Amino acid sequence: MSRPSLRHAAPRWPSTADVQARRAAGWEPLPFRSFVLKVHSRCDLACDYCYMYRSHDQTWRNQPRTMTPATLDRTSERIAEHLFAHGVERAGVVLHGGEPLLLDDHMLARTVDVLRSAVGNTARLHFTLQTNGVRLSRERLDLLSGLDVRIGVSTDGGRVAHDRHRRGADGRGSHSRVEAALELLGSSAYRHLFGMLLCTVDLRNDPVRTYEALLLHRPPAVDFCLPLGNWRTPPPGLHPGARGTPYADWLWAVFQRWYEAASKETSVRLLDDLLALLLGSRPRTEALGLSPVRYAVVETDGSLALDDALRTAYEGASHTGLDIWRHAFDVLLEHPGVAARQWGTSGLCETCRTCPVHRICGGGHYATRYRHDTGFANPSVYCADLAELIVRVRGRLHADLTDVVRRPMSTEVI
Repeated sequence: MSRPSLRHAAPRWPSTADVQARRAAGWEPLPFRSFVLKVHSRCDLACDYCYMYRSHDQTWRNQPRTMTPATLDRTSERIAEHLFAHGVERAGVVLHGGEPLLLDDHMLARTVDVLRSAVGNTARLHFTLQTNGVRLSRERLDLLSGLDVRIGVSTDGGRVAHDRHRRGADGRGSHSRVEAALELLGSSAYRHLFGMLLCTVDLRNDPVRTYEALLLHRPPAVDFCLPLGNWRTPPPGLHPGARGTPYADWLWAVFQRWYEAASKETSVRLLDDLLALLLGSRPRTEALGLSPVRYAVVETDGSLALDDALRTAYEGASHTGLDIWRHAFDVLLEHPGVAARQWGTSGLCETCRTCPVHRICGGGHYATRYRHDTGFANPSVYCADLAELIVRVRGRLHADLTDVVRRPMSTEVI
């Protein structure tokens, strides 16, 4: 499916001068503590909503399929160098793609071993692998267990919901293969590897049924991902300026089912983060809140890139011009596209800074703020939906806490 080339009219990011001015005023970038390694740049599915292959940015076509041993070695040295220089004692490495399980067993094991060897006792590395599940066999699970790599699997719920989007190039749905993989992953032999399920929200799917279909696998955590869209290319079913908040309605139905369960069935990352922020704590992800972004992306050719989700904006949106051969990760920290996402409230547009819930929504995911005329200096295309969801959850939380406070204190002596 071809996409029109987008010429970017507005400044992509704050200028280098802006970054230097903030440094002079006392701002210091926070070091990376997570590294997303694109160990394979191709995929064995052809999901129709994929931000990697179906968006405006098609630069993946120029990437080698896998990292060469030399690229992996140099990347490992750069990661160790960064962690040691900043005294970071715990860091995460995400094996990503494309589909990382397209790597053969030898290269998969070598990737983990080389990284651990390079870091040594400098820091403890925690590995995760994000997969579509199609190639998650018993043999691969045995390998990943030996390597101590936790696994996240993408699935959209029941068969109809899943196979609507997550199909192979031949049009064949992947649900049955993913279900078989999840049955293995959830078994007693491999459950310790189970990280989470990732589900992309589709307004056509019943929210409660979707959630309960995911629960059948007893996942430790679920992450509901909003479809990546922006003001130029809105998400499905969302018409900026129109009345209604369809994504808030969908997530609110999930919240009520999740929140009102007799016992906690699983963690829902988006909702856990929302509750944490409303109670004055910090979120675990960048989907909400103003926590600084602290991860770096390394492409298969060793290029240092920005968030893949930015590919939905325009051609080359994640490109930095940096690579592991010539540049340390500290140089990437100075890139305006990274720095701007560590500035908290001051990195938001004026509309967001004056909004009463901006510390909760954080302005929305950076990629969803894009407009052709103003770049990323906008509220999220999901602004109304995020605000509505926050107001509803805050109201429910306030009512429940007020009820607890008003209850008479027990006089029973324990």
